[in-house]
Amino acid sequence: MADVSSSTNTTPTTTVRPGRFKEFWRYFRENRGAVIGFYVFLFFLFVAIFAPLIAPFEPSAQNRGATLVPPAWLDGGTWTYPLGTDPLGRDMLSRLIHGARYSFLVGTVVVIIAATGGILTGLVAGFAPRWLDTIIMRIMDIILSIPSLLLALVLVAILGPSLLNAMIAIAIVLQPHYVRLTRAAVMTELSKDYVISARVAGARLPRLMFVTVLPNCLAPIIVQAALSFSNAILDVAALGFLGMGAQPPTPEWGTMLAEAREFILRAWWVVTFPGLAILVTVLAINLMGDGLRDALDPKLKRS
Repeated sequence: MADVSSSTNTTPTTTVRPGRFKEFWRYFRENRGAVIGFYVFLFFLFVAIFAPLIAPFEPSAQNRGATLVPPAWLDGGTWTYPLGTDPLGRDMLSRLIHGARYSFLVGTVVVIIAATGGILTGLVAGFAPRWLDTIIMRIMDIILSIPSLLLALVLVAILGPSLLNAMIAIAIVLQPHYVRLTRAAVMTELSKDYVISARVAGARLPRLMFVTVLPNCLAPIIVQAALSFSNAILDVAALGFLGMGAQPPTPEWGTMLAEAREFILRAWWVVTFPGLAILVTVLAINLMGDGLRDALDPKLKRS
């Protein structure tokens, strides 16, 4: 009698099954920090999308008669400017709200560029002959050996200071992480039965790479994307603070810090609020990334 079980051993171990999202959410919500981070992330995303409707003023609108007005709860403050104004009389709340747009734009664009290039390169390295794999990985090792912010500064100096060039530089800096992660996942999957069966069945290389193997490598890549999102926000803020990212009067949080640093003793709010916005956003995304890692990694799941 034929062994019926032999006909099922070619199925990928990560086949999507009904209720998979419910299972993921069950594990994800066990991490309370991740759930809080998720809701904070959604709040900032909502603010970024509807910034023109939420912000009480245009981010670049100046009121020369209301420069360095303190927050509303301090002496001299007014609820017209709840978080005060900057040295040019611009509303801090409006600039912070519009700054969320730039931060989320940077995170999204950087993750898309870095993940796309990194995944493709990692797939090529995983399927390539040994000599080509070695060349690709040594190039990635060289990039990783250079401090990320220093490399981003060099690239922006070559391309020219701007928000677009800062995003390109940060994407290049983050790409090796995706390459190494994708290659490692591909190498793990290549030895499994379902890949061997696909090879025997005559699957062409593109189908083998993108249809058979890649979907089963996405879990760690999703976690890396979440962490890269927060790294991109931090790096672009650092470049903006150094004058190599977004240029004034763009209401990007790092640029706002750079414009206001000379007033830190006279008007603490012009530095504190952009710094808090960066801190809370990055912390929320990192907490959410930890929850994604716990929910997507079977080894970390509790029975």
